[in-house]
Amino acid sequence: MSEQTDPRIEYLLRLGDNALILSHRLSEWCGHGPVLEEDLALTNVALDLIGQAQFWLEYAGELEGKGRDADALAYKRDVWDFRNVILVEQPNGDYAHTMARQLYFDAWHFHLLSALTGSSDPRIAEIAAKALKEVTYHLERSTMWVVTLGDGTEESHGRMQRAIDYLWSYTGELFEVDEVETTLVAKGIAPDLTKLVAPWRSTVGDILRQATLVMPEDTWMHSGGKKGIHSESLGFILADMQFLQRAYPGATW
Repeated sequence: MSEQTDPRIEYLLRLGDNALILSHRLSEWCGHGPVLEEDLALTNVALDLIGQAQFWLEYAGELEGKGRDADALAYKRDVWDFRNVILVEQPNGDYAHTMARQLYFDAWHFHLLSALTGSSDPRIAEIAAKALKEVTYHLERSTMWVVTLGDGTEESHGRMQRAIDYLWSYTGELFEVDEVETTLVAKGIAPDLTKLVAPWRSTVGDILRQATLVMPEDTWMHSGGKKGIHSESLGFILADMQFLQRAYPGATW
C-alpha cells in the first residue's frame, strides 16, 4: 500500500469481494437445493450478499476516482486483483460442506459487521448496519443446518464433521492483520481483527457443541487471498461470472 493510496479502497474491495464471490458460490445451488424451500432460502442469502457487495464496491470505486463503478470492479478485474479470502471461493461440495463454509464465514461476518457499525467512517457504518440485519439471519440459518446435520443421522453427522475439519484450515486468513487493517484501526475506521478471534471461536464452538461436533485443532492455515493469491477455484468462478462482459464488452440489456 503506497502512502498516496487510501487504505479504505483496499479494505472495501476485501469486504465487497468476500460478499460477491460467496454470493456466486451460493447461487450455484439454485435449482439444486435439497428441498424447494431451502433452494429459495439459499438463493435469497446469495441475493443479500450480492447487494452488500454492490454497496462496498460502489464506495470503493468512488474513493478510487477512476470512473469504475461496482459493475466494473466485479466484471472487469482479473484473478490477481480480487481480495476475497480463500474460504469463500471453495467449491460447494455436498450440503454439509456448503453449510460448514457458511457457518465459519457467517460467524466471522456477524462479529465484523457488528464492530463496523461503530466505524468512524459514516458510510461504512451505515452499510455495515444494514448488512448486519441480513447477516444475523444468515448465521441463524447456517447454525440451524449445522445442528440439524451434525445431530442427525450417522451419515449426516459424519459428513458434517468431515466438512468442519476440512475447511478449518481456511479460517485463519479471516483474522490476518496487515498494514491496511492497522492503518484503519488507528483511525477508528475498522476493528482490530485479532480481537474478533475469541468471540468467533466462542460462537462457532457453541454451535458445534449443539451439533455434537468436535471443533478442529489449530493447524497450518491457507493464506494469500487478501493479497490476490488465490486457489484455482476463483479462476473458474470468474470465467463463469465475467463471461458476458468479456465476450460482449459494454453490453447492456
